[in-house]
Amino acid sequence: MTHSVALITGGATGIGKAVALKLASRGTSVVISGRRQEVGDAAVAEIAAIAQNGAQVRFIRNDVSEENAVKAMIDGIVAEFGQLDMAVNNAGIFNEYATLDQSDSQNFRAMLDINVMGLYFCMKYEIAQMLKQGKGSIVNLASIAGLNGIPWGGTYAATKHAVVGLTRSSALDHAAQGIRVNAVAPGAIRTDIIAAQLNSNLAELEAMHPMQRVGNPDEVANGICWLLSNEASFVTGHILNVDGGFQAK
Repeated sequence: MTHSVALITGGATGIGKAVALKLASRGTSVVISGRRQEVGDAAVAEIAAIAQNGAQVRFIRNDVSEENAVKAMIDGIVAEFGQLDMAVNNAGIFNEYATLDQSDSQNFRAMLDINVMGLYFCMKYEIAQMLKQGKGSIVNLASIAGLNGIPWGGTYAATKHAVVGLTRSSALDHAAQGIRVNAVAPGAIRTDIIAAQLNSNLAELEAMHPMQRVGNPDEVANGICWLLSNEASFVTGHILNVDGGFQAK
């Protein structure tokens, strides 16, 4: 049986792992990447336990900010599986809450390296492979911070605005070539990236959202899996809000 093959960067935890679990449970072979081998190995065991129809699960230790490493990862996936049908560019960091005058330029540079350059490298080589195949579906992780200003989060917001720009522009570039490129814009979600804020400012985060709560990784993963699927075959260049009503305010 030939399985569809999906790459999920940052796929060992949080939203990325939730996507991997859903895809594997539907018979898609999944490759997850991340920087921590032990966390990746544990995620593979969890995902493989629910994989259906012989779907394979792999972990690749990888830093998306390194272009050669990203190219090697894509080449390795194609060498093993022969194709790359779907990609979820989920790897990202949020390392500082500060106004610009109080921010640290090295923290901003680190976010640019992962959130922007890492996304660029992944999309560059994913699209190159999908062009060879004549088809493919990509979903990027944007944020409500990619569509709005965020107090104390201007540097992070700048990186997520870049995600939106890369998504929409690439969708236009390749809409006639069988490649769809979309993104999701989550609100506050229970993941490691905002764990400290959940502990100290949960009530404030809940109040930001009309639903008066924060979201769960599965709720974002549902939207991502829909965008990846043929059910969204006429959808490209779209930013799907999964934000408890935040954008409707």
